[in-house]
Amino acid sequence: MATTEQAYLRTELQVRRERLTAATQANPVDASLKKLLASVDAALSRLQNGTFGICEECHESIEADRLLNNPLLRFCLDHLSQEEQRALEKDLVLAAGIQKALLPRQDWAVDGWQACYHYQPANLVSGDYCDLIENEDGFLFLLGDVSGKGVAASMLMSHLHATFRTLASQKLPLQKMVEHANRLFADSTTAGQFATMIVGSARPDGKVTYVSAGHLPLFHISDEGVCAREATGVPFGMFCTADFPVCGLTLAPGDKLLLYTDGLTEVFNAAGEEFGIPRVRALATRLGCTEPRSLLNACLEEVHRFAPSSAQADDLTLLVLHRSH
Repeated sequence: MATTEQAYLRTELQVRRERLTAATQANPVDASLKKLLASVDAALSRLQNGTFGICEECHESIEADRLLNNPLLRFCLDHLSQEEQRALEKDLVLAAGIQKALLPRQDWAVDGWQACYHYQPANLVSGDYCDLIENEDGFLFLLGDVSGKGVAASMLMSHLHATFRTLASQKLPLQKMVEHANRLFADSTTAGQFATMIVGSARPDGKVTYVSAGHLPLFHISDEGVCAREATGVPFGMFCTADFPVCGLTLAPGDKLLLYTDGLTEVFNAAGEEFGIPRVRALATRLGCTEPRSLLNACLEEVHRFAPSSAQADDLTLLVLHRSH
């Protein structure tokens, strides 16, 4: 683990030790406090002698994201005790249920717009983010991808969901809302944690404004063809004071927007070829006139044909917004 991260964790452990020492003095008969204090002292000792972050069973590195969340860990995921494995599995199932409940309804439609999405975690929980929020002007659409995988990424995804839901209720202009969300996200994460995001607002008349914070190009599909809209800002969480330019476009009846995470583009076949953005664009060009669900299904089928034997390595989310009339 990097020296900077170790310094951060040493400070966190020392703060915890001070709090536990005070709590133990106030309640000296509480055995659980003494046990926690001993665990903190042991972690500080491992930092001192250079064995911090090394699994005591296999002597390989413990997962960095897990250590940042819990610096008391002594074993990697492969060598958890049966009790720890059962607790982790229970937590993952619970987290997966919570994430599923946060997703928009599948039959979502409002003000002449229809939305269709596919949300497929690589494991039980996902770091991908997808939401649709109705408001008096139309609706907000959000799609993002938090760096990393597993529980840590899913927790940050849930944090983003809560942040945007709260900010949306304040009726802020899009740019201000995004700036506030980025600042809150940056203040609550560690270095190296970030999220690429598309945050947009759609109105009943087809006018769309959006911010693309380091995300993959979105595709505007119309009778005239497919237009790629590139990112205009840096990912969320990299800089507290980043600027996020707002872009605009207008969808005619029948037009669509296709948004996706890199679980679609970063699929590799047996020959080592990447599925890539050009294939997504070719699909959108060939099948853009189909219904939203058919377009999503065609994307998934094409990926399976491209890499039929590849295990899913990353979370995958696709979102189609269709101006139906």
